[in-house]
Amino acid sequence: MKFGGTSVQNAESVRRAVDIVYNRYSRQDHLAVVISARRGVTDRLIACAESMITSRDADEVADLVTYLTEAHLNTLKEVAPDFYQETCEIIIRRIENLRDFLHAVYHLRELTVRSRDYITSFGERLNAPLISAALRQRGIPSMVLDGCEAGILTTENHGDAIALPAGEARIKSRLEPVIGHSVPVITGFMGCTEKGVVTTLGRSGSDYSATIIGAALNADEIWIWTDVDGIMTTDPRMVPEARVIPRISYIEVMELSYFGAKVMHSRSIEPAMQKGIPVLVKNTNNPDYPGTVIDGGEKKDSRVVKAITYIDRVAALTITGAQMVGRPGVARHIFSLLAEHQINVMMISQGSSEANITLIIEANQVETAKTVLFPLKERCVFRDITANEDVCAVAVVGSGMAGMAGTAGRTFSALGKAEINVMMITQGSSEVNISFIVSQQDGPRAVKVLHDEFNLMNEEV
Repeated sequence: MKFGGTSVQNAESVRRAVDIVYNRYSRQDHLAVVISARRGVTDRLIACAESMITSRDADEVADLVTYLTEAHLNTLKEVAPDFYQETCEIIIRRIENLRDFLHAVYHLRELTVRSRDYITSFGERLNAPLISAALRQRGIPSMVLDGCEAGILTTENHGDAIALPAGEARIKSRLEPVIGHSVPVITGFMGCTEKGVVTTLGRSGSDYSATIIGAALNADEIWIWTDVDGIMTTDPRMVPEARVIPRISYIEVMELSYFGAKVMHSRSIEPAMQKGIPVLVKNTNNPDYPGTVIDGGEKKDSRVVKAITYIDRVAALTITGAQMVGRPGVARHIFSLLAEHQINVMMISQGSSEANITLIIEANQVETAKTVLFPLKERCVFRDITANEDVCAVAVVGSGMAGMAGTAGRTFSALGKAEINVMMITQGSSEVNISFIVSQQDGPRAVKVLHDEFNLMNEEV
C-alpha cells in the first residue's frame, strides 16, 4: 500500500490511513507500506534549497525548520501519544540534519544535483517515523526503512533515477524477513546508487517506489491510496459528467499519463506490468469505493475508447526548408541537439515532402529549443523555425481501438461537426492512442465533444 501526500497530510488523514492498514492487517494480510511526504513539504524543501544559493541570510531555513517541526510533531502528538517521545527525538534529529545541510548550501552558494536529492528526500524521511508510530499506537508492529535501506537500487540520474534490476534481490532479502510479523513503513520517492548515494525517482516517485517493492516481493496486489475515487474518463473540472473507470490496462494508463492525466506515471506502471501484478487506485476518503483496477487488460470489454485527456502547456515548433528534402540525417541532428538540452519531444509530424517537421514540446522550453537549433539554421540545414504557443494536445485513449475500423473517423467527424480545427495528428503503432493538436481555446471543448461522442459518461456502452 502506498499513501500519497494528501492521504497523510494531517492527523485526520493519518488516522484514516491507519484504519485502512489495520483493516487488512486484522485479516492477517502481509503488508508493506510506502509513504509520501506530507502535501506541499517537498515543494517547500526545494524552494528553500534553491533560495540558499542567492539569499542574503539563512532566515528561510529557520522558517522551514519551524514549519516542519510544528507540522510533524503536532500530528504525532495526536495520532501516537504513547510513542511521542521516542519518535519526536528521531524527527528532531532529522530536522537538525536537514538544517545543517541547508546551511552548508548557503555558505557554499552551491546546490548540486546530489545535494538537491538529499534535501528533497527529507519530506518522506520525516513522515515515515510518524506513520510507523501511528500504526504501533493502533497495535500494529511496525518499523521504518528508507528507500535505500529497503533495497531500492537506482541509476545515478539524480532527480529522475531509474530502478536497477539488481535491486530486486536486495529488496526481497531485506523485506521478506520483516513482513509477516511487522508492517514496514518505507519512504517513497527515494533510493540510492550502488555507492549508497541518495537519489530521487522523479514525478510520482512514491508510486514508483511502491511498484518496485511490490514487484520485487511478487505481491498479490499493489494499492495506491490517493484523494480521488480512481482513474477518470477525463478531468471532471472540464467535464462534470466524467466518471471513474472501473478497469483499465497498463498500456492505457501509460498513454493517459504521458498525455497529462493525473494518474500513475508510465514509469511507475512498468514494474507491476512486468510481473503482471494488478494495481488498485483507491480513495482514502472513500475506502469502500472499488476504485480502478489496472491490469493486463485480459478481461476485454466492448468499449473502444476509455478516456480523453489533454495537455495545455505545449507549443508547436515547426522547422521548414526545401534543403531538408532528401537530405539524410536532418532529423538526427535536430533530435540529438534537443536531447542534449533535456528538451522532451511529445509528438512529431513530418510531411511526406520532407520540407517541414513539427514537434510538440513544453511551452516553457520554446526559447531554449530555438536557441539550441539556431546553429543548424546558420549551417543551412533548414530555412526557418517558428513556434505556436496557442495550442494544446488532446489524446483519445483506448485499447479497443486496435484493429477496430472507424474510431479515427468518428473522432474527427465529431470535431468537424463542432467546427474544431485539427492542426496536427499522430497515432502510435500500438493503436491505443489517437492524439492531435488544436488551438488553446478549442481544447476543453474538444475534450467535451469527444467524451460525449464515445458516451463515456455512461457505465454501459
